Amino acid sequence: MTQKTSNSPAAPRPAPSDAVAEFLARADALTGVPPSAERSRLVFALDATMSRQPTWDLACKLQGEMFAETARIGGLDVQLVYFRGLAECKASKWASDAARLGNLMARIACRGGNTQIGRVLDHAIAETRRNPIRGLVFVGDAMEENIDALCAKAGQLALLGVPVFVFQEGHNPVAEGAFREIARISRGAWSCFDAASAHELAALLRAVAAYAAGGRRALVALSEDGAAGARLLLQQMGPA
Repeated sequence: MTQKTSNSPAAPRPAPSDAVAEFLARADALTGVPPSAERSRLVFALDATMSRQPTWDLACKLQGEMFAETARIGGLDVQLVYFRGLAECKASKWASDAARLGNLMARIACRGGNTQIGRVLDHAIAETRRNPIRGLVFVGDAMEENIDALCAKAGQLALLGVPVFVFQEGHNPVAEGAFREIARISRGAWSCFDAASAHELAALLRAVAAYAAGGRRALVALSEDGAAGARLLLQQMGPA
């Protein structure tokens, strides 16, 4: 069963398409190790509104590479969260089979609507209060919400020790300003990408996976091995 990221009343929603219904059914069927203190947890959230449609396939491929990296590292549970439409914001169950979760992500179709970043941040706060998460990854291209409210939520995540790693698609200046602040306040990192920088983004996503599975020590080790993505994350995250 999927989880709603907010307890507030939601606006009436259209019936999900067959593809979305299949995604939710498959997400529920994922078999993974239940979250525990022994396994690190990472929330992976994405904007699935219509503005992302032109480069959706590229984004799915890169995000799938990150899931594959988490599977290689091991010891990490991943939860996929997405929003789209007027009020649709949903989360999968926690799964240790990250590669399979990536396949599910590829089945999501974009749908027009406004951003719901606040609901994603609220979800991360609620999840880590139940059982700590190591970080939140958000991939999006726009921000249509109150920036002060989002920054307040980022501050709550900082107090909980949850950095937000924001990967911005494109160069929207309003989104960039908000995304940078969310990353800075939460002691995470920000980066932008497009079709020309796919290689760099893939390296950053692998570094985030290493951090989520092994903490700052794993990120430092990756940096010392010459990984540029790990070095960039450490620079933005600041001292321990």
